[in-house]
Amino acid sequence: MSLAVCADVGSTWTKAAVVDLEAGLLVGASSAPTTVGTDVLHGLDAAVGAAVDRVSGGGRVAGGDLPWFVCSSAGGGLRLAVVGYEPLVTAQAGRRVGLSAGANVVHVAAGRLGAADLAALRAARPDVVLLVGGTDGGDADTVTHNATRLARARWRVPVVLAGNVDVRDDLHAVLAAAGVPVTVADNVLPRIGVLAPASARAAIREVFLRHVIGGKRLSRGARFARLVRAATPDAVLTGVEVLADVVGGDLAVVDVGGATTDVYSVLTPDERAGGPGREVAGTLWRARTVEGDLGMRWSAPGVVRAAVEERLLDAAGQDALAGAAAVRAADPGFLPAGAEERAVDRRIAALAATVALRRHARGAATGERAGRDLRDVRLLVGSGGVLRHADAGVAVGVLAQVLADHAGGWPLPRAARPAVDVDYVLAAGGLLAGEHPVAAGALLRRHLGGD
Repeated sequence: MSLAVCADVGSTWTKAAVVDLEAGLLVGASSAPTTVGTDVLHGLDAAVGAAVDRVSGGGRVAGGDLPWFVCSSAGGGLRLAVVGYEPLVTAQAGRRVGLSAGANVVHVAAGRLGAADLAALRAARPDVVLLVGGTDGGDADTVTHNATRLARARWRVPVVLAGNVDVRDDLHAVLAAAGVPVTVADNVLPRIGVLAPASARAAIREVFLRHVIGGKRLSRGARFARLVRAATPDAVLTGVEVLADVVGGDLAVVDVGGATTDVYSVLTPDERAGGPGREVAGTLWRARTVEGDLGMRWSAPGVVRAAVEERLLDAAGQDALAGAAAVRAADPGFLPAGAEERAVDRRIAALAATVALRRHARGAATGERAGRDLRDVRLLVGSGGVLRHADAGVAVGVLAQVLADHAGGWPLPRAARPAVDVDYVLAAGGLLAGEHPVAAGALLRRHLGGD
């Protein structure tokens, strides 16, 4: 066997998997608490060691002898601010690109930055600023003003410059001369209606690895920064893209976490891209949204509020669930002690996933006025500890509740097969995709594609 270690260092748990690259098969998996309070390598090494022990059968394999592929969202992950030309086009396009790069978009500004705008940008504490504006050959004044403003403000947070190509080199020189860490990428919106995320997504990934991971001081040495290859949501979206390629057709993933619920979708480009309703900020056929008010612990009360607003809970249901949600928010380390508490967790998860998928379909979180047409989604993958640690039938039952939701009138899946990412292979597949694409595709097809 040719083996590799894939690991995800999350804010709470570190998950490790050992993959047989020749067979595209998961052969060992384990998890350990993330040790942010001391050094994240402690938890990472513990998780990897336990996963490798399950393969080695008494020490025939050593984790240190295997290649490691690691992603991380510890320490808050990647915090991104977007500064664009105006809110409905370039700023919105930048926001979509940031989400697709695995970032938590903490601030969006549009227009010429003034003193108050700059103060708000600082207050958001971004790890990276995505500076966009103007189509190629279009408006150059706004992005020039904003780049100059950041240079004069002695800005030190890394900037990814992905605006009007006509002034890109000049603005790179202005920012670099002022000591601003700056990386150049292609324009995210080269023409109206054309969204080009790949270059900016790659640049954000590069900046995350070069500046952000080490800057979070999650580990005392340089080893952790050398190991990490991507932000976790970026790795997962790559895995979702690979899965879509190997199974064919539209698919969606709902990842219910303690603080947020992430939704990923891959749609097949078709005539939806054209016509009078065409999005001027472009259509991102492979997209991610983050619902910061929907989660199993910190954000559990937000799930109850959102479910009431969406008419998924009546007054009696709200009263029955509000107390349990408050308990979970007050103690994020809460573990259900019995069948009744586990049932409450599953109810919160089903509501969080349902609301998140509705929002994703409506387009409110993606900024797409026409929404995302999920009707042809043929595979819905559920992820998150609440699903991974449940019995297989029970976890699939939670997803079945989500798929039964057709009351909102939004373009939700009509006939999707539910699957649960029990061993977190989406992140592993995404991490392996660059160097081992065949293994990544086989791994995802075997564990989630129904093979």
